[in-house]
Amino acid sequence: MARTPPRESVITVGLDGSPESLAAARWAAAEAERRDLGLRLLHAWPVVGPERAGGPSDTDESYWAKRMLRDARAEILARHPRLAVVGDLVEEEAPKALLHAASESEMIVLGSQGMDPVERFFLGDISMFVAARAERPVVLVRAVTDLAAPPAPPDEGGDVVVALKLHGPCDDLLGFAFATAAARGVAVRAVHGRSLPVNAYVPWGVDHDVAENIRQDTERELGRVLRPWREAFQGVEVVDSIGLVSPAKAVVGVARTAGLLVVGRRRQRRALAPRLGPVAHAALHHAHCPVAVVPHD
Repeated sequence: MARTPPRESVITVGLDGSPESLAAARWAAAEAERRDLGLRLLHAWPVVGPERAGGPSDTDESYWAKRMLRDARAEILARHPRLAVVGDLVEEEAPKALLHAASESEMIVLGSQGMDPVERFFLGDISMFVAARAERPVVLVRAVTDLAAPPAPPDEGGDVVVALKLHGPCDDLLGFAFATAAARGVAVRAVHGRSLPVNAYVPWGVDHDVAENIRQDTERELGRVLRPWREAFQGVEVVDSIGLVSPAKAVVGVARTAGLLVVGRRRQRRALAPRLGPVAHAALHHAHCPVAVVPHD
């Protein structure tokens, strides 16, 4: 297989021959072309060995793995003839190989198997493991459910939605979201959800004055966070979206028409805390579009 380009010039996609991983490869190829990066197709299997002298067989993992990579590369090049595409067959456990590949890439893209064809994701162990631990952004992509449809990237035209907490650092998320939107020529939609406090509720519903004060405070805070990014990416339209509901509900609601949803994951978490927070979990299980999980401090 061809030699892998350095990290700053490649997007890696994990391939296993499934429709989900092929959808991930198509998405990654389109993104690599937009960003003027190379594409690395990676297949990892701990028992890969030399091809048998007698030729291919159903039990020859090396032969079928190389054929899978070769076929995927041919399809990608047919759609993106100017894209630099390399295949990489690694004799290693997939989680370990993917984490290592992520450290050498701008991002890593993996397929996500849909439990329900419309409503939700069901992540396999490997995808969840990598998304929760990689040091670089991980993008999860579903397969197109209409088998008669052409294999086109599923996200063309939609805005980049980024979920913001507004407390703690968020530069890594915003940097990824704005760079992606700039490459696509679409808007960034910054979403913040904030549940109303108990004192906002009255017997007949919600106290409008309390809710409005919270909304105005949140708008000012969101504007402060976004100001330097508006100045740095003046060609990117920015849309603020504030929901006075739970953060997870606000993000999933806005992401219904998104091209990409960007959520964060803390690199360092408490010993017993889950590696992915509630917003990332909600996004990965309910968002219709590809989801990028971006690690941050």
